[in-house]
Amino acid sequence: MLFNVFIDTEFTDFIDPHLISIGLVAQSGEEFYAELPYDVCECSEFVKAAVLPLLGYAPYAEMTMDDLYVQMTNWLRSVRPKDQEVYICYDYQTDWDLFYDALDGHVPSWCKRRLVADRINELLRYEYHKKTCFLSTTP
Repeated sequence: MLFNVFIDTEFTDFIDPHLISIGLVAQSGEEFYAELPYDVCECSEFVKAAVLPLLGYAPYAEMTMDDLYVQMTNWLRSVRPKDQEVYICYDYQTDWDLFYDALDGHVPSWCKRRLVADRINELLRYEYHKKTCFLSTTP
């Protein structure tokens, strides 16, 4: 049986991406979220306008890269079903690269990578975001 953990990251820009935030959600429902220090000067205009205003609202999310390594590794251990492999699912290569870098290349051997971009139904994604994001902003 597969056990999936889905990841998503926000980062400074596409040319030289530096991790700003990372979120992980286990298929069992547990969540992990972290925000890292960043240099605004390294951020693209899109990130400045669309990402940075959303940061700073999650309690205890701000941490150093060293703290991220420890906390994310502990979280992965805590959600892993006994002796099972965990599939780290991502839809964009940079998400995996930043996850890998956050673990300083020491991804646990029981964590396997899984690109899921070709398995995402765009219509379902749109409907989900329409319901969860846009409804809260409409009168």
